[in-house]
Amino acid sequence: MSLRVLSYNIRLGGLNREKPIAAVINACEPDVVILQEASRPDVVERLASSCGMKAWGSVRGHSVGYLSRIEVAHHAWHKAPLAKRRYLELIVARSRARVFGVHLAAVHSNMMERRRMYEVKALLAGMAQRQDGFHMVTGDFNTGAPGEKLDLAKLPFRLRMFAYLTGGKLRWTTIQLMLDGGYTDAYREFDKEGDGFTFPTWDPHVRLDYMFVPKAFASGLIRCQIMKDLPGVREASDHFPLLSEVAEE
Repeated sequence: MSLRVLSYNIRLGGLNREKPIAAVINACEPDVVILQEASRPDVVERLASSCGMKAWGSVRGHSVGYLSRIEVAHHAWHKAPLAKRRYLELIVARSRARVFGVHLAAVHSNMMERRRMYEVKALLAGMAQRQDGFHMVTGDFNTGAPGEKLDLAKLPFRLRMFAYLTGGKLRWTTIQLMLDGGYTDAYREFDKEGDGFTFPTWDPHVRLDYMFVPKAFASGLIRCQIMKDLPGVREASDHFPLLSEVAEE
């Protein structure tokens, strides 16, 4: 068996865009969806109904939520020290696979990159206490990967000025912490040269959305694909969803 996990930032709670968001999710045929900016439980509940999901979870004001077509044995939100948002822990009943959903602090600047580093260090420490064996980490990391470029001219003026005032050339270090922590960047396992841009849908110029698995389990990856060619995907949200499939242990 395999497990299909979709990471999808639905933008500002998704209110009044439930129909196009549900259409995108249904086209991806996921088993589990990890949502970001899913701050409205009523919207997540309607998405669960429209997508035929057995289980769903959302807490008003929290960013990370989930939908699941299969039974969930356990789910919980955890607050990491210094983190802006809680991260989600979800255990799939049929295989005991554990999925961690994250949404790190935003804004492209070296100052905020340092904050994301603190968040990831706390995340790694928290996960180490809660998992043993196969697990996945997915979501909106709000940062680029080492070696990837960001055209600062694409940023809104205020963010461009903020980036310049905090160092100009951005140093992508958060994702390196994940790699140094023993994780594989799933997208790069299948596409070494592509830009991997996931944001924004109307003018993609940065990769913010990721799936990581421990290096020991990387051989079980079947696919990791940015779903950018689906009908209506550019209108449904400002992020393209990321679909990953892994062989279940």
